[in-house]
Amino acid sequence: MVKQTYSVEFKEQALLKVFHRGSRTIGSVADELNMNVMTLKNWMKGAAASTRGDGSGHAKRPEDWSLEERLLALQQSHGLVDEALNAWCRERGLFVHHLEQWRADFCAAGGTGGRRESAQEVRELKHANMQLQRELNRKEKALAEAAALLVLQKKYRALFGDEAE
Repeated sequence: MVKQTYSVEFKEQALLKVFHRGSRTIGSVADELNMNVMTLKNWMKGAAASTRGDGSGHAKRPEDWSLEERLLALQQSHGLVDEALNAWCRERGLFVHHLEQWRADFCAAGGTGGRRESAQEVRELKHANMQLQRELNRKEKALAEAAALLVLQKKYRALFGDEAE
């Protein structure tokens, strides 16, 4: 059996056709292009792996996207509805509710990334609280020691005060 080789242009056109096939099956697209279904599926896997590995930020979890990437995603998806929006989200590993949350965050926080900054603020406040608790404990111990010394001093004077005079 002779191995068929395809040009880069043919491969790109075949991938475009299969990714925009609508309700048709991959097999029907492969038959139309007169090629093996598994070859086409392997090309699809390779294309998906290359888009994940190109560093475009689309392989990351939605919470790992930077503010700039989130804003760009909101701009790119603006105006898309239903199937087009869902397809756009699938390509980038997102759900529509992620876009809605990002839009709400930008509107509410003025684009300052509310959650991330508030989490850091909470950490800083917890650290400050721990330091204050340590200082309070130290001062309480010092106060208890001073009170004990005063009590001992009174007892000493009561026992030996008459002899000392």
